[in-house]
Amino acid sequence: MIQCGRKRIFAVVTCILFTSMLIFSWRNTQLQNNTTRKLLPQATIASPAGELCRGKPAQNVITALKDNRTFIISPYFDDREGKVTRVIGIVHHKDVKQLYCWFCCQPNGKIYVSKAKINVHSDRFEFPYGATDIVCLEPQNCDPTHVSIHRSPHGHIDQLPRFEIKNRKAETFSVDFTVCISAMFGNYNNVLQFIQSVEMYKILGVQKVMIYKNNCSHLMEKVLKFYIEEGTVEIIPWPIDSHLKVSSRWHFIIDATHIGYYGQITALNDCIYRNMRRSKFVVLNDADEIILPLKHPDWKTMMSSLQKQNPGAAVFLFENHIFPKTVSTHVF
Repeated sequence: MIQCGRKRIFAVVTCILFTSMLIFSWRNTQLQNNTTRKLLPQATIASPAGELCRGKPAQNVITALKDNRTFIISPYFDDREGKVTRVIGIVHHKDVKQLYCWFCCQPNGKIYVSKAKINVHSDRFEFPYGATDIVCLEPQNCDPTHVSIHRSPHGHIDQLPRFEIKNRKAETFSVDFTVCISAMFGNYNNVLQFIQSVEMYKILGVQKVMIYKNNCSHLMEKVLKFYIEEGTVEIIPWPIDSHLKVSSRWHFIIDATHIGYYGQITALNDCIYRNMRRSKFVVLNDADEIILPLKHPDWKTMMSSLQKQNPGAAVFLFENHIFPKTVSTHVF
């Protein structure tokens, strides 16, 4: 889970950018505050009549459960402290009180049910729905490949959507830097800015740019197609407005919306775990943001230096500097 104030964050004043950004390192990541064992039930609850794994595989990036108050993005295997499945989702902070993980265990294919710990991120900015970690302790002697989420430990597995648990296999990092750009929406059409940013990212050492795309202009689609074919950009479809009333603002206003900024915080959290075993560093920023090192030629040498100065640090916060158009001086 990524939240301001909940992880050890190191401020670094060696950059020029427009909005605060994070560089997240998977080399030394730790879970926040309490350990997983304290957060989760110690034992499996039930094995419903020895039922074998069934259920329809989830087809979409965002899947609504039947309660229409819980939306599942994707589950990820997380063995940093304990053996858990961490499901990235969106829930109503008041209405969703209890959820269960229905694990499909291998090699016997049986179902085991564990009670989930529901962690709604505190930074939902008063919107009723917020980014959520649904965390379940996996049963012993079980290497589940899939999981279903249900509000009850009882029911019929064949009626539940089934999600593949990602990051199950240990892999070496395939890239050094991945930039996560969340929630492209509003018929985004700033093509020049986007191209400039992507090309600068490449100069600084980025190999992958991930975009959670709700919509954009036809011209922007052509640009994205070029970068996808080049291998630089990866698109995650983000039809959140098909499920919730979204706001284009970050703070709740009395306008009957459900979640702010097209679910930006959820998208960023998903991007972090989606790259858990793929990218050494994950950079959270937008197309109008650039971390510009003053003492190093690229991000790789900059981060090598910063990690030597801060051994064991997992998250680096870069201070922002805003340059308003309305203020000018005779000296640059």
